[in-house]
Amino acid sequence: MLFEPVVDLLPLAPFDWVMSTTPAHSRSLIEAGAGALNRRQFAEARALFERAAEGPGPEAPAFLGLAIACRELGDAAGRLAALDRLLAQEPRHVRGLVLKGDHFQEAGDHRAAATFYRSAVAAAPPPERLPPDILAEVRRARSQVERYQQDYSDHIDAALASAGLAGAGPEAARFAQSVDLMLGRKALFLQQPRHYYFPGLPQIQFYDRAAFDWLNDLEAATGAIRAELQALLADGSGFAPYVQTQSDRPFDGRHSVRDSQDWTACFLWKDGQAQPQVVDRFPATMAALKDLPLCAMEGRSPSILFSRLKPGARIPPHHGFINTRLIGHLPLIVPGSCGFRVGNETRSWREGEAWLFDDTIEHEAWNDADQDRIILIFDIWRPELTLAERDMVRWLFAAVDSYGSAPAQAWGV
Repeated sequence: MLFEPVVDLLPLAPFDWVMSTTPAHSRSLIEAGAGALNRRQFAEARALFERAAEGPGPEAPAFLGLAIACRELGDAAGRLAALDRLLAQEPRHVRGLVLKGDHFQEAGDHRAAATFYRSAVAAAPPPERLPPDILAEVRRARSQVERYQQDYSDHIDAALASAGLAGAGPEAARFAQSVDLMLGRKALFLQQPRHYYFPGLPQIQFYDRAAFDWLNDLEAATGAIRAELQALLADGSGFAPYVQTQSDRPFDGRHSVRDSQDWTACFLWKDGQAQPQVVDRFPATMAALKDLPLCAMEGRSPSILFSRLKPGARIPPHHGFINTRLIGHLPLIVPGSCGFRVGNETRSWREGEAWLFDDTIEHEAWNDADQDRIILIFDIWRPELTLAERDMVRWLFAAVDSYGSAPAQAWGV
């Protein structure tokens, strides 16, 4: 490997800074050692850097130069000792971390190598602040991290398959997700309710439909519900922006769809109250929902609505308000190219196929089709809550709403 002048070879700081902060004796030795490296006189360079490293207040350049000289001389133990001293002094020294990753890679310890390459990438400043030679080292470290990650993932997958642990079923699906999280193939998303968190509830993105025996009956009513919806659509009325400006509440700026016709809703029930001008037009819809464990809290819920997303529109990532309920979707008009993500799982709506999800986990939606997408949305109690716990939550929010003149904030779904 050819070496550039000392400023590039030992990327510490501008050379005049090194000259001004390094003791004169060490400075001259480091400068002489760098010259020897660039002349490929590695034994001489090692001797000079060893002397600098033993001087008063040895600087990182001495340890780095010594490590490079030892590497070129094939002295693995000397290189490791120099790098250990360098990183003890400067734990986030980018080139030192890369060189230590190289040491373990050559030694065949790929797990150790990966940790040092990963640390180098994490310690590196933004690319625009790096000299070209250090930027190249960081990019090399990143490519090594990616290669090791892929090798490790392949190894784990093969080992699990050989042990018969790659099967189907709910337990296997949960286990597979845990493996994906461990390997970094999926990000970890947890409940982050914006208003109220009830502890001890499971972190489930989409719920298994087998736990809700009423879903089949609800789906069987899709045609009747859609017919009632289409009658409303023919009138051209009933829908308004889902997120609206409220004069008695500050706007926090998070919603790019505020007062937008891109995302609109028609409420049958809103804030726990039937909307008489609308709900009377939907007898089949309400009949299909009557046996559901709707999340009933006076002045709060349930919310039952048709949600319309215009072509090309997106609902940005967001979190729901409370984690004591689940949100149900029954897709009614889905033109295709529509998607929905909850946490690290993305699904496509299919007309007549319902699902339930935890909206306090980050979620978003989009419509890349050329027609409107419309779904029926409703909220139910989380099945893990006992009847007594549901009553407690009701009482809590009754107390909340008794303070002041109105509920603190409307709930989104």
